[in-house]
Amino acid sequence: METAIAIDKDGWLHTGDVGQIFPNGTLRIIDRKKHIFKLSQGEYIAPEKLENIFTQCPQISEIFIDGNSFYSYLIAIIFPDKDELRKLGDKMGLT
Repeated sequence: METAIAIDKDGWLHTGDVGQIFPNGTLRIIDRKKHIFKLSQGEYIAPEKLENIFTQCPQISEIFIDGNSFYSYLIAIIFPDKDELRKLGDKMGLT
């Protein structure tokens, strides 16, 4: 039943994300259709708000935050900004 909802008759997978398909066939997620979800303990999360907070950190280039109503925690995929990390490492004497 859930599979029939997620995959339509033409074979498209409906994730709730809004994407942009480029001429070379690559896909970029640019937005979400549904901007809020509920975690297992009943807490509602607006991932876009968290993503906007984290992208203010210069060491984070891009971030994707997601969750699932079966779990009580979030996941994040973070793409660091290498140049900014190097600058921070130099400043802290780590390089």
